[in-house]
Amino acid sequence: MVIGYLCVDISCCMTVSEKVRIDKWLWAVRIYKTRSMATEACHKGRILINGLEAKPSHEVKPGQVIFVRKLPVVYTLKVKGIVHNRLPAQRVKDFVDDLTSPEELEKLKINDMAFFKRDKGAGRPTKKERRLLDNMINSKE
Repeated sequence: MVIGYLCVDISCCMTVSEKVRIDKWLWAVRIYKTRSMATEACHKGRILINGLEAKPSHEVKPGQVIFVRKLPVVYTLKVKGIVHNRLPAQRVKDFVDDLTSPEELEKLKINDMAFFKRDKGAGRPTKKERRLLDNMINSKE
């Protein structure tokens, strides 16, 4: 059943015979913000399907395992269903299984801790704050 543009029933979004391009599917399940970003990732070899590099026109089938390299993490995704239109974030889990290991996801936390973050609107550090920051950074090394 379709209400407006939002699909309410999963069965209307996918059938066994339907096919969709990998770049469109990655965009639809919100892996990439735009379809052109998904296409660019395919051209750069950052998308692997069952261990092989995928062109943007490669067709996705349920059950396939997709590796997406978005540095510093390599996400592992399993296709549960085919979808043509972009989904709300809450519905994505019906079409994709995230098989990414916890070790890979830990890389995101490490990356966030590597840089000192200032509060938004705090401006540039004063000379005194800069000396304290330099001392903290040098003491870690």
